[in-house]
Amino acid sequence: MRIRVMEIGVGAFLLAGMVALLMLALNVSGLNLERKNTYKVYARFENIGGLTERSKVTMSGVLIGQVSDIRLDQDALQALVEMEIHEEVDFLSIDSSASILTAGLLGEKYIGVVVGAEEEYLQDGDFFEDTQSALVLEDLIGKFLFNEVSE
Repeated sequence: MRIRVMEIGVGAFLLAGMVALLMLALNVSGLNLERKNTYKVYARFENIGGLTERSKVTMSGVLIGQVSDIRLDQDALQALVEMEIHEEVDFLSIDSSASILTAGLLGEKYIGVVVGAEEEYLQDGDFFEDTQSALVLEDLIGKFLFNEVSE
């Protein structure tokens, strides 16, 4: 009987470990099991510099959505980024700006939103008119080296 209790205890411990590992994997990957109501807005960038789908969209450091799709706009020849913004964030004015930012020096890319002053708000399917592309570290180093040599 004691061996049976020990086997059940070890089995329960392994099951709890697997559940904890699954929760950790979901948390790290950015997947979310609960689905919030969202609306879609778009932005065009000249260079997305490593931005990926499921990247965060933040405002003042607070998560307000995520990137849902990235594709090339063949008319403008720029990256077209589709973002799903949480429904309760319905106060993004039409003159708001979207910038691709980096978490840390070499960290992940995300989109930071700064709200404008207009009284009209972005609706489902609208575009951010004011965007700032990613700052690519390799380009900065190249410019720095080129300027040093030419002086």
